[in-house]
Amino acid sequence: MQYPLEAYLDIETTGLSPVYSQITTIGIYLTDGIEGQFTQLVGEEATAENLLAALQGATVIYTYNGSRFDLPFIRLRTGIDLGIFFEHHDLMYDCWRNNLFGGLKVVEQQLGIERRLKGVSGYDAVRLWWAYQNDYDENALATLLAYNKEDVINLKTLKERLL
Repeated sequence: MQYPLEAYLDIETTGLSPVYSQITTIGIYLTDGIEGQFTQLVGEEATAENLLAALQGATVIYTYNGSRFDLPFIRLRTGIDLGIFFEHHDLMYDCWRNNLFGGLKVVEQQLGIERRLKGVSGYDAVRLWWAYQNDYDENALATLLAYNKEDVINLKTLKERLL
């Protein structure tokens, strides 16, 4: 890949509180605009070291609501403040400036951004993780990872539509 690299990042967790909940998945799409590389850090792999390695070469991280959720959650659970190492651009605020309100899926619908996994939500992501952890349900994990990947990849589409 050529430089500079953009990173699109989204996390899945066991709940909304970084104090009481864990990160289950960190999805990262690193791209130079032509080529891309997708990485997921799952469960115990979601460490500061692995995250920094996955983001190596990135100059900017794009998220949706990452200022209020993803980055603070990552900081509390891994001890790493990504804002120190990377420029961060929260696409939610660009949406607000364009009168697009709601969660990522609501904004995607308003902009006509398609999803293959219909009807899967953040709540389902929690349920899928526990089905994998408690019942060793590999299909639940596969669905969770597909959901996270779609969130991450759609961030790039969202950025292109907005900016």
